[in-house]
Amino acid sequence: MSKGGGKGHTPREAKDDLKSTQQLSVIDALSEGPIVGPVNGLQSVLINNTPVVDADGNSNIHGVTVVYQVGETPQAPLEGFEASGAETVLGVEVKHDNPVTRTVVSENVDRLRFTFGVQMLQETTDKGDRNPSSVNLLIQFQRSGIWNTEFDITINGKITTQYLASVVADNLPPRPFSVRMVRVTPDSTTDRLQNKTLWSSYTEIIDIRQGYPGTAVAGLLVDAEQFGSQQVTRNYHLRGRIFQVPSNYDPDTRTYTGLWDGAFKPAYTNNPAWCTMDKLTHPRYGLGRRIGGADVDKWALYAIAQYCDQPVPDGFGGTEPRMTLNAYITTQRKAYDVLADFCSVMRCMPVWNGRKMTFIQDRPSDKAWTYTNGNVVGGRFKYSFSALKDRHNAVEVRYTDPLNGWQTSTELVEDHASQARYGRNLLKMDAFGCTSRGQAHRTGLWVMMTELLETQTVDFSVGAEGLRHTPGDIIEVCDNDYAGASVGGRITDLDISTRTLTLDREITLPESGATTLNIVGPDGKPFSTEIQSQPAPDRVVTKVLPETVQPYSIWGLKLPSLKRRLFRCVRIKENDDGTYAITALQHVPEKESIVDNGAHFDPLPGTTNSIIPPAVQHLTVSTDNDSTLYQAKAKWGTPRVVKDVRFVVRLTTGSGNEGDPVRLVTTATTSETEYAFHELPLGDYTLTVRAINGYGQQGEPASVAFSIQAPEAPSTIEMTPGYFQITVTPHQTVYDASVQYEFWYSATQLATAADIQSKAQYLGVGSFWIKDGLKPLHDAWFYVRSVNLAGKSVFAEASGRPGDDAKGYLDFFKGLITETYLGTELLKKIDLTENNASKLQQFSKEWQDANDKWSATWGVKIEQTKDGKYYVAGLGLSMEDTPDGKISQFLVAADRIAYINPANGNETPGFVMQGDQIIMNEAFLKYLSAPTITSGGNPPAFSLTPDGKLTAKNADISG
Repeated sequence: MSKGGGKGHTPREAKDDLKSTQQLSVIDALSEGPIVGPVNGLQSVLINNTPVVDADGNSNIHGVTVVYQVGETPQAPLEGFEASGAETVLGVEVKHDNPVTRTVVSENVDRLRFTFGVQMLQETTDKGDRNPSSVNLLIQFQRSGIWNTEFDITINGKITTQYLASVVADNLPPRPFSVRMVRVTPDSTTDRLQNKTLWSSYTEIIDIRQGYPGTAVAGLLVDAEQFGSQQVTRNYHLRGRIFQVPSNYDPDTRTYTGLWDGAFKPAYTNNPAWCTMDKLTHPRYGLGRRIGGADVDKWALYAIAQYCDQPVPDGFGGTEPRMTLNAYITTQRKAYDVLADFCSVMRCMPVWNGRKMTFIQDRPSDKAWTYTNGNVVGGRFKYSFSALKDRHNAVEVRYTDPLNGWQTSTELVEDHASQARYGRNLLKMDAFGCTSRGQAHRTGLWVMMTELLETQTVDFSVGAEGLRHTPGDIIEVCDNDYAGASVGGRITDLDISTRTLTLDREITLPESGATTLNIVGPDGKPFSTEIQSQPAPDRVVTKVLPETVQPYSIWGLKLPSLKRRLFRCVRIKENDDGTYAITALQHVPEKESIVDNGAHFDPLPGTTNSIIPPAVQHLTVSTDNDSTLYQAKAKWGTPRVVKDVRFVVRLTTGSGNEGDPVRLVTTATTSETEYAFHELPLGDYTLTVRAINGYGQQGEPASVAFSIQAPEAPSTIEMTPGYFQITVTPHQTVYDASVQYEFWYSATQLATAADIQSKAQYLGVGSFWIKDGLKPLHDAWFYVRSVNLAGKSVFAEASGRPGDDAKGYLDFFKGLITETYLGTELLKKIDLTENNASKLQQFSKEWQDANDKWSATWGVKIEQTKDGKYYVAGLGLSMEDTPDGKISQFLVAADRIAYINPANGNETPGFVMQGDQIIMNEAFLKYLSAPTITSGGNPPAFSLTPDGKLTAKNADISG
């Protein structure tokens, strides 16, 4: 349908002139108090991930007021927030014939704030121009049973997105009372008028100044206009809870002075050990009501805290504490799960040692005991090893990154040697409470090295010596069977004067190198001495031999060719026979230096001016027409704010393919996050935006393609049949939100565009169209073309028919008839209390409602009850205004309807309808539409079904 001609018109669109003028007023509960407060004033308050002010004090977001209280008990109310409000979100559409009503019951409410608006407000003319429109709303209170209008609101203008406004009602009726929102303007019945109204919410305001004792709160006031339709998010960079810390501890320098006497003092710290102590002992949000301070091993936490505070390389050439905890817990969780997260930061695990809760931390420490084949039950050690699939050699650690706008970043830690041998085995994990890249790297490296280096678990049983250590202690295992040599046992005899020891078995010393003998005396203290000579296979002379050594003491041999096998005890269990079962995990002391010195990153810049500019994101372009030329407005954002950043915008045309080279249209530099291009001709464009700082460093670019030209014709047109109607839905090959469609209708097929514009019925512009008033089994032709600001496409043609389900049409009419006043009056039952009673009733009524809709009905009906059944016969006439327009009706309610011509004494009816059948003597029709035709006879002599199947007993077909 590309032939033909005619006069053209380019649709014009008026500017959007409605702007939401609401002010966001919100009180945020930040934390259990008391806290220290924001780290750096308004720079620590982020709205939509952007600091209110930058590092130099310049405003990034204007018109912001923030006040806060740190959560003391008691504390003063927030200045400027003299009222508290409870918002009830509705989000319901308000229609002309269906006001929205709500009931207010609280006696404490002093005022009500109503938030309402439109989803979109514009009107499209027959030529496709989009102009302003208006809509009228009423807010009414019910006082003494009568609805009184409190606010008469008219929204006038144009906007293509949601627009909201608010009003506050002060003079409230006695509670409870009802309030409703009424739409005075009739509802739109066409896509050409977009004016849907909504009641967004209402807020019950109580005029009271609340201090919120024990809760750190922040009050924020900000003009919501600068955020458009975006939801305003708030984030705060805080120094949080003030905990109980050791009295000899300086949290600022992370140093401990002298010996600790066990007393505490209040101070802020992010040392995970004292955060854990607080969670275990606090009576309100912790376990203080179940676990007292005496039930927690504070001395173990003291040692762990010192280990956490030790400085380690941060990967950038400086140092940082080994472990810190910066977490924000906002949901209720199981206590053990929270405790496990806290312990994961400290590389430890909680255990109950029979008297109190203590903690086992994975850090180097002195061995507590040595076990050999001579002091374990049966002389046997049982080993198990971790599965190869559980030994990860690549770890992705997710952590909160301050350099990425406090968003989640991922740190990758890998062991390439293991990957080359076994293949890559990746583990993904979250570093709880981690805000440091160096700590995230150490966390992942610790997990990986633990799985790769500490692969063994040993189980064995001992006698009373099993009580010489507790879970968490380091033990040495000298297993002759595992080593393949005699490396441990008991001393059977000794001579202090000659420093000679007689062992319970023969040993073999190496020809070169020093050999060390480790001895554990009855007092449990380990002692190491060098072997000087071996007079006999089971005797050795030591360099030093203390007098505390006695016969049957434990000895262990450290050979130059063998590595000491250290394990950390994780469980001691008493058996039924009086022995103790011990489970221990392999311990590699060298792991600490591997982990804590394993981070090496590219150095950070020495000045904030040289920070790499952020990547451009959320780049969009909207187009508008300006006379015969066009303009495009680009908007974008960045994940974080960087000082002195500018943006280079580059507009090009051309695909870069052969014969269509890329050509520069214009380039510019701006410090804003939007830019407008004017006087652009029709064509396809590509916009590229990238950030640049004062040193010429450039961030990652973002590009978007857009077109300023008449759209392509619809690729397909979907026809959905209905009762007396067809829904026409065009589709594009590639969806374009700026494109709408122009719809034309014809009862016959048309050949040219000129015929369409002169003979077809213009329906309007929209994304789809419902054409009603069509006849079933008749073709309907539709001509659709795409429309945007630049022009119109050629017509696309489609045809269809309304639904042809006769039974469905009867059900359809049933619904229409029963919804009218006449249908309701005819079918309404009169309460006949007596059996076999009857009543003759005539009704006549004419009225006009508040919306200027006029209706009139007249009718007569007879009703009777007999044997408990209800019977009715009646007829009526009506003229009514309905949502679909004015309609006149003649309805008959009866079991049988017949037409009789009594002329010449003929009493045979010419037409009878009874039940669901119509019986006629003779019919002369101009046109017959029937999906199924069946002749008389049993079986029928002739039948034609909707699928085209023809059956005839005696057919004579010629032609």
